[in-house]
Amino acid sequence: MTNKDILKITLNLVTIYVIGGLILAGVYATTSPMIFKNNEKAKQEALKKLIPEADSIVKAGDWTIHDKHAEYYEAKKGSDTLGYIVQSFGKGYSSYINTLIAVDKDMKIKKINVLSHAETPGLGDEIEYDSFTDQFKGKSREQMKVLKTETKDYVQAISGATISSRAVTEDAVKNGLDFLNEKYKGGDRNGSASR
Repeated sequence: MTNKDILKITLNLVTIYVIGGLILAGVYATTSPMIFKNNEKAKQEALKKLIPEADSIVKAGDWTIHDKHAEYYEAKKGSDTLGYIVQSFGKGYSSYINTLIAVDKDMKIKKINVLSHAETPGLGDEIEYDSFTDQFKGKSREQMKVLKTETKDYVQAISGATISSRAVTEDAVKNGLDFLNEKYKGGDRNGSASR
């Protein structure tokens, strides 16, 4: 193989890589705004499901938990505040669990929604199921404790997925409630958040 052949092969490879890079950049430039728009729409739908009686759910600000960016919202009907929604993260068995927590004005939980995670299929992924998330309704910060036995006062762990259960309950939800208490109640009346 001569130097001329090597140069020809090199130029062909560089041309192919440049063209491929330009095609990928074009695809990203085209799809990125659509992906962002779809993600925003999905987030608004998820927020609306948490407090469906609200006329508007407005972003109130940002906060950080586990070095992750999170947001919080105020839910209104007319000029009245119905409650608040906070995004929070909990450190699970194999992932950070992205959670939305909706509360009323008294900081009692209305509903939670697990947005995303990478917990073990068939075990930890049960944190998404209504049988787990429905336990939070009407509970306060003091009740954010996971028990392995049957309970109505606290949150019952998912069998075989105690770490995931605790990540949602004692990390994501509890810290989200602490944040909202600090933000809207003039200081945390019920303990301090460890963010």
